Amino acid sequence: MSTPTAEVKRKNTGKHTNVPGKPEGWVPAGDLQEVVTLEKMLTLPRETIFMTGSEAARESIRRANVDMAIAYPITPQSETMQQAGYLYDEGYIKDYYRGEEEIGSMSAISGASRAGVRSLTATSGPGLMRGMEAISSWPGARTPLVLLDMCRVINTPLAIQPDNIEISFLLETGMLVMHAENQQDFYDYPLIAFIVSEEVDVTLPCTVSVDGFFVTHARGNVSIVDKKYKIPPRDGWRNAVPSMDNENPPARLSRDAPIQKSNFISYHMHASWQQEVFAAVERSAKYFDKYLGGLIEVVNPGSDEMLIASGAAVSQAREAVRQEGEKGNKIGLIKVKTIRPWPGPQIIEAAKHAKKIFVPEFNQAGWLHKNVTTTLYGHCQAKIYNGPRVFGGMTMPTELILDWLKESRERKE
Repeated sequence: MSTPTAEVKRKNTGKHTNVPGKPEGWVPAGDLQEVVTLEKMLTLPRETIFMTGSEAARESIRRANVDMAIAYPITPQSETMQQAGYLYDEGYIKDYYRGEEEIGSMSAISGASRAGVRSLTATSGPGLMRGMEAISSWPGARTPLVLLDMCRVINTPLAIQPDNIEISFLLETGMLVMHAENQQDFYDYPLIAFIVSEEVDVTLPCTVSVDGFFVTHARGNVSIVDKKYKIPPRDGWRNAVPSMDNENPPARLSRDAPIQKSNFISYHMHASWQQEVFAAVERSAKYFDKYLGGLIEVVNPGSDEMLIASGAAVSQAREAVRQEGEKGNKIGLIKVKTIRPWPGPQIIEAAKHAKKIFVPEFNQAGWLHKNVTTTLYGHCQAKIYNGPRVFGGMTMPTELILDWLKESRERKE
């Protein structure tokens, strides 16, 4: 991190001269980028590069016009934020530092977002749990920041293997939650997350989750636009609530003092504020639908047998659909892109004809299955199978999904 003196010089000198470690006349690379709308960014010509998920996230951040990034190392997130450090050195990120621990990092990035700047942080598994007290306060404070969550095991015994049970802890906080399937999603989703989270009728934090190691450390083809482009900066005044003046901070962070009192008025205020947060989650759906081309993706619509999946499980499900197709069996697939907002109406429409539904997941709790069954209750006559499911770092071979399909056909219901 640069010294405070260097920071002052970087801000106040027109050509950013005299920055320690930089040549005379150095200009941050971000200052040389051309600002384009997200709509244009998503339609510009692209170059396809074979890269890891962490590298894909780096390229997304490079084009995201980030003001402040703060993070604390924890695998498999560390590599991505190390890449962010290089972006800071090149001048694509305006300010960046490593926090002292997770809850401090999550509190600090919240302060940056409250001040009106575009803010980014990242974590994984146990780090998410340690920072959860601060993270759960973000939606109520209406902080439109982006959290990159590279999922890993959080259950005992301690491990570092892939497992996305931690997503279940985020679902009822009032955050927006996206679940990336692959490296390409991990490039596209953060850009979309920044713009949607900053919409004035949303103003909420957004988590972009990805299954750690399976995506972050594996390589895949990623189509990216030229690095000379970046999305528009955040307008710090365009919020659901006013940004704070961090030069003259308020005595207390609660915006309405009566909310701290134990009386009916405070209960009503708190309840109405929670209602507004979750209403904002629902309002975000129209923006995600616009930029993602739908909250879900449907393969082989109208099939009797369907798979519903999110994250890396979608890739295994795609292969199962392909192999069954070679045998002459038509299997449907619903890829769920946003977990919050939850695309209930779209799932009902896509699955209403199904007779069997399988929900492959990389976690023990089955949080996706629970959301699917709650949504389809009373709207679909299908038998909904609770799996296949693996956890604790296990992979999900396509054969496991194929076995479940075969056994369901052989079993007399």
